[in-house]
Order: sequence, then C-alpha cells, then structure tokens
Amino acid sequence: MTEMSRYIFVTGGVCSSLGKGVAAASIGSLLELRGLNVQMIKIDPYINVDAGTMNPYQHGEVYVTDDGAETDLDLGNYARFTKARLTHRNSVTTGQIYQEVIRKEREGKYLGRCVQVIPHVTDEIKSRILAVGEQHGVDVTIAEIGGTVGDIESIPFLEAARQFIHDVGRRRVLFIHLTLVPMVGEGEHKTKPTQHSAKALLELGIQPDILLCRSNEPLDDAMKQKIALFTNVEEEAVISAYDVKTTIYEIPLVFSLQKLDEIILDRLGMDCLKGDLSVWEKPYNTYRMASTTVRIGIVGKYLYVHDSYKSIYEALLHAGFANHCRTHFVKISSEELEQEERIGQAFADVDGVLIPGGFGSRGIDGMIHAARYARENDRPYFGICLGMQVMIIEYARSVLHLSDANSTEFAPETKNAVVSLLEEQQALKVMGGTMRLGRRESLLVRGTRLHKIYGRDRIYERHRHRYEVSNLYRGKLEEAGLLVSATSPDGGLVEAVEWPEHPWGIGVQFHPEFISTPSAASPLFSSFVAACKLRAEKTAGGQCAGQEPQVAAEQKRVAQTQGRPI
Repeated sequence: MTEMSRYIFVTGGVCSSLGKGVAAASIGSLLELRGLNVQMIKIDPYINVDAGTMNPYQHGEVYVTDDGAETDLDLGNYARFTKARLTHRNSVTTGQIYQEVIRKEREGKYLGRCVQVIPHVTDEIKSRILAVGEQHGVDVTIAEIGGTVGDIESIPFLEAARQFIHDVGRRRVLFIHLTLVPMVGEGEHKTKPTQHSAKALLELGIQPDILLCRSNEPLDDAMKQKIALFTNVEEEAVISAYDVKTTIYEIPLVFSLQKLDEIILDRLGMDCLKGDLSVWEKPYNTYRMASTTVRIGIVGKYLYVHDSYKSIYEALLHAGFANHCRTHFVKISSEELEQEERIGQAFADVDGVLIPGGFGSRGIDGMIHAARYARENDRPYFGICLGMQVMIIEYARSVLHLSDANSTEFAPETKNAVVSLLEEQQALKVMGGTMRLGRRESLLVRGTRLHKIYGRDRIYERHRHRYEVSNLYRGKLEEAGLLVSATSPDGGLVEAVEWPEHPWGIGVQFHPEFISTPSAASPLFSSFVAACKLRAEKTAGGQCAGQEPQVAAEQKRVAQTQGRPI
C-alpha cells in the first residue's frame, strides 16, 4: 500500500436507487480534477457471481469492461465521470466472495479452522479492495457498497469497511452516507429518515463523516443544522444532493459549490490544487443553451426500467452535447410494433430510430417492422448488436425475399438462418461460454460511411453477444446491395453493415455506448445524432412545439452569468 493511499466508502440508507453510483462517480471526478489518481469499486451484495445472467428489469443494464467482465451499471457511471481504468477487479459481489472462500476451504488453505464470516469472509472482502487500492500510483480508492444500511446482505461488507479504520488508520478512511430527505404534506422536508439511517450505520460501528442528503429541492441552512445536530455530523459536511434540472453531469458542479471536495481532502489530510470545473460546465451550459431538440425513437424490450438502457441514453446525451442539441427519448415497445398498422403513428414525430441490444424472441417482429420502416422511409437508423441482427433479418426477408429468414436464437428450426451460432460455439453449453465479450478489434472497409465516421482502418470496441451473421448468406446479402463495412481481423465475422443509398442506416455488432463520455462522445452516436438533427431542422425548424420560451429563458440566464452555473 502506498503512503498516500486513502479509502472512501460510500453507503446508502432509507431506500435504494437514490443515486449512490452517480454520487460516488461525481466525487471521483472532483478528486481527479484536483490532480489525484482515483480508483472506483462497486460492491454488490447479491449472491450472483456477476450481472451477466440477470434480467435488465431486475438490475438494469449489464456494463462490460475491456477485459470482458459483465458488471453492475454503476461501473458505467464511473467510466463516464472518471478516467479510472476499470476491469473485473473493480466489481465485487457476495457470490464472488463466497465462491473464493469456499474454494480456499476445499483446498485446505484455512488449515482446518472453522470458516466464519469474521475473519474469513471480511478478510476476503478487504483483500479485494486492497488489490485495487494498492495498485501503483493510486491515491484514493472509492468503494460504493450497494443496497442500504440494514440489509442483511450488506452487513459483511459494512463490517469489512469498519475494519479499515483499524487496518490503515482513521485518517486514511472516510465514510460518506447518502440518504433521503423526503418532502411530505405541503412541501415540508422531513429529516427523520436520515436520522434513523445514520443511527443504523452508527450501530454497526461506523460514524459517517459526510452526509449526502437527497431531496427534490435544495435544503436550507436550518434543515442542515437540524440534520447535523441529530447525526453528529458537522454542519458543513451535510451536503444537499438535490434534484438537478438539466442532466446528471451537473452534479459535480452542485457538489463543488458546496465545497464537498475540499471537505473530503481536509478530512483525509490531503493538500491539492483547486480543480478546473470547465469539463463539467461545458456540457451543463451546452444542454441549457441548446435550441434544437432531437427526438430519438428507442425501440426496445426493457423500456419500463430506465436503467435497462442506461449507457445508450447517456451516449445519446453525449452526442447531443457534441452537436449542440438536446436529445429527447421516445420509448417505443417493440411488442406494440408487431401490429404493423401502429408503426406509422409510432414514428410520426421521431427524427431517428435506434434499436439496442437484447436477448430472446419477445418483440422481435416489432423490431423487424421498425427496421423496414426506417429503411424504406429514409429515417436515420442505428442498430446495436441485436439491432444489427434485426437489420440482417429484415433485409433478407424484404430484399432477398426469404420470408422465413431468422436467427436460430428466435427460430431454431428456420431453414434460412441468416443469424446463428458458429459451429465452434454450439459445442459449448455453459451459459455465457458462447459469448464474445470485451474489447475486440474490427477492420473497417474504406469508402464506407463507417470508415468516414471513425477516420481509421482499425477500431477497438466492446462486444457482448452470442449470435453472428451467417457467412452462408453473407455473399447473397452483399450481392443484393447490403454493405459490410467492418469485419473481424481475419475477415470471418461481420462486425457492421450499412444500407445502400440511405441517409444514415448503420448496424454494428459491438457496443459503442460503453466507451462514450460527456467530453468524448462516441463517433457513431455523434454522427447518428447529427443525421437526426439535420432531419429535425428540415422538418420542424429545429425546435419542438412549446420549447421556444423555455430555451430563450435559459439562454438569457446563461448570458447573465457569463456561462457560469447559477
């Protein structure tokens, strides 16, 4: 462990989904802007080994790292807010911990001792955290503990965090607790849930150093004083984490205005230069000043939980920043589009169509209808993973006239399997064993739109898929006009396709959303939103009905403050 290494534990109380991940990521960003090297860890109390087999409705999207780890979506937040290099080591679950402890016990590593939660499980947890924090040059490691205080699953992790006080010293450990200050009745904030949550944490031996108080409106000084008094937290360390009015990328500015980074550094005994917040002021002001709103139709299977397509939505926001416009998401259930008569109405007011990744046969016909509508009506179309496979199926049916063309994932007995498992994959039976995961190289075909967008011959993007375009039909598809614009390095796998003579119709087998950030939007997403913006300006004058007064007011406010956040 380096002399400078520090550890910050972020916990939550009252209820889940309050935004611990974004809060932890924002803190990491502020510390990075101070010149520190930050690492991030997400600890998930569930017994699953990883998020790979979990339903998006249960836990949101699966975020994939360069090394192919299937992780919690909060690692995506870390990647978008910080420069931390994330691998499988940055994701810790109860399943991983107990799997390793049992393995060691079976191998006799505990020398016949009775294996217990303390010390064996807690030691394994601490070793995972230290393995990240002890990396060369790491100054601060931020570990977010999932769930809420009081959950039985979280207790071993909270105990391990408490033990850090004794293992590395109190001055090198900081506890940040995020809790809820709800508004009830006629607009009255209530502090009792926060009081009880802090008390529950204290009963486990952890006194929070800083409270992040989630509320719909900023807390006044009297409310902060009351919370400080009843939780034994200094008043300056009671931070109002109120709902922002723009995007989540305003949150680092909100925290900085309350000097959260200065408080953290003071508590940890670290002296750093003041950070440059322009990296967050730019997207904040770009969003507020944008006069064009682009409407993107998201045709998906898991739309009822926003986090199911978290990285997709964020990448579209980043592309909006790059194109000086706002992106509005029109969520369209693919199952509803299975009735073709609904398609025209569903897409009447959208400027582009995006079909994201997914698994299973539910709603596939609706996606195929959506792809055909976009192709035949010159609507910008972006297919990602499953969205590209849908393009292949639709093209084979409509242009090659193979009415039963399908994927063996959806129709195992189809005679025209234009998408299927490769022969070498079919011998593998373990779920996940047939997946192409993580960072992979693709070769781009010169003269294609894709090559123009990236401006290079080789790219590296992350994959998460099982089924491939069948090479038995590749030649026929190309003869019919479909452009293969990217392949695997050996040319054997199709990585991207394009519609000929179409304003913007691209499908990719990889997931460009995973490496998009607010300051460096994915080239593909940026180009797609640019095409949608062009269509929006041609068809609607660049603004949605009812937007003009709001945009004008925002522009005036920004001008009055020279672009600085209010």
